[in-house]
Amino acid sequence: MAEKQNDNVTIDSINDDISDAIAHEPSEQYLTFFIDNEEYGVDILSVQEIRGWEPATEIPNAPAYLKGVINLRGTVVPITDLRLRFGINQFEYSPVTVVIVVKVKAGNSEKIMGVVVDAVSDVSNFSKADIHPAPELAENKNTAFVKGLGSSESKMVILLDINKLLSAPDDVDLSEMSRALAK
Repeated sequence: MAEKQNDNVTIDSINDDISDAIAHEPSEQYLTFFIDNEEYGVDILSVQEIRGWEPATEIPNAPAYLKGVINLRGTVVPITDLRLRFGINQFEYSPVTVVIVVKVKAGNSEKIMGVVVDAVSDVSNFSKADIHPAPELAENKNTAFVKGLGSSESKMVILLDINKLLSAPDDVDLSEMSRALAK
């Protein structure tokens, strides 16, 4: 009987060690935001600032999702509407509509770009254990822009790889990806 009790103590202590390791596991921080009632997140380290929506200078013959450019302290910043990029119907911008200014790695250089989102939600921490791979969506190659799905007790967040997303060619259709992940 004492041997059985020792086994339980050992198992309990191992479980405690695992719980402690998980509790102290480094987490990644994401700025989360809403697009069409779905919550998305981008790595907080890529975020430069958050600005209220202001009209951008339109670029002739640009794709519809490219709203134009703004002058941000002397830097010309292209503004992409993620709603339109994901093939979600346009809606009237409101006082909570914001532009998230991000630093994007494109090849060997970095670019400053802005993305229009419906509203900012929060900064969320996800441990590696809380980030699940994006589901396989049949032949849909567009999940390359999804870093994973972050889960917590109360929500599921689609974590975007902002570098891949904003450097994707114009002819890549992201509407299928957003519809499939929202299911």
